[in-house]
Amino acid sequence: MHTNNTIMKELPVSERPYEKCEAYGPGVLSDAELLAVIIRTGSGGVSATELARQLLQSLPGHRLSGLTQYSYEQLREMHGIGRVKAVQLLCLTEIANRIMRSLVTNDALQCDDPQKVAAAYMSMRFLETEQVRLLILDGKNALIREVVISNGSFNASMAAPREVFYTALKHRAVRILLLHNHPSGDPTPSKNDVALTKRIVDTGEMVGIPLVDHIVIGDNRYVSFRESGYL
Repeated sequence: MHTNNTIMKELPVSERPYEKCEAYGPGVLSDAELLAVIIRTGSGGVSATELARQLLQSLPGHRLSGLTQYSYEQLREMHGIGRVKAVQLLCLTEIANRIMRSLVTNDALQCDDPQKVAAAYMSMRFLETEQVRLLILDGKNALIREVVISNGSFNASMAAPREVFYTALKHRAVRILLLHNHPSGDPTPSKNDVALTKRIVDTGEMVGIPLVDHIVIGDNRYVSFRESGYL
């Protein structure tokens, strides 16, 4: 019987992801085995591989992409996932997101191309709730910094543009770009999306920080306010 915090070397060779990876490469590892390499140790009398299988089964669609929908607090609520494992998994998803963005461009993301911006942030389609992100841009529309404004409804979080421009001024933005996702998968802007965006545009004109675009992310689809004539 395995004891708590079973480590890889105590498992049968057939269940050792490290040895399989060394012998045959990472491509032969199952999703659960890849997760087991990340979380390293088991918990509650189960091996790391079995814990990874349980974790995978609890994710939306039983797929690794489901990890992108989980916050630190949600991961901590899962059986066998403590503070360290939750941080490891969050960092794994962030690495994956950054790799996806780097494949779009090797330089600072140029935010004057809605298609490239949408491709860089298409992973937002996996989020179960609406999330609003503010991209801080320089005078040439190159990305300087990304800030998550809120997790939740675009309506609730953006009732006033003050949070947007407080953040923009704090980070010395020259221009800004808004992104938010529609968990339904349909990126068509709602009347509320359009009305709130207009308020942000008007405020940006007053403070001298223009909104260059607002992009809504759907399921492998997007809508650019600028491309669609809303701006």
